[in-house]
Amino acid sequence: MPVVTVRPQTPTELAEMLLAAEEDYAERQVEAGIWSAADARRLSAAETARLLPEGIATPRTLLLRGLDEDGVGVGSAWVALDHPNGSPDTAFLFEFLVDPSRRGSGYGRALLAAVEDATRAAGAPALALNVFGANRVAIALYASAGYGVTAQQMRKAL
Repeated sequence: MPVVTVRPQTPTELAEMLLAAEEDYAERQVEAGIWSAADARRLSAAETARLLPEGIATPRTLLLRGLDEDGVGVGSAWVALDHPNGSPDTAFLFEFLVDPSRRGSGYGRALLAAVEDATRAAGAPALALNVFGANRVAIALYASAGYGVTAQQMRKAL
């Protein structure tokens, strides 16, 4: 497995991550039938603003950039040290992005391990996340890293 370390994101890195994350989240909400395509981008941006009200200075938040052995970026993560639903002693992984050029070569697993280490070092003994059902690659990564399903939503078009 490659070696990945994490450090706090710069404002530019955060802006780049949020742009990609909001677009991806909007697309997945539409794909899941939760939001309309017309409203998805606006709703995604509004949710980000609500969850990250002070941007890079939002308290109890880890905004991390993963680096390979040469100091080159491999991905990013956004962790809230307080679960949005109030689950005790549980942080929440809002965003986990592996740079496309690094996918499929172990960097996702290494970045996830580094993010978990940083979360644990910040005092959180557990980390939760949401993954959309159509995102099979992410589901496989999280399952192989020891994450288990705690809730599941299902939908059927009628």
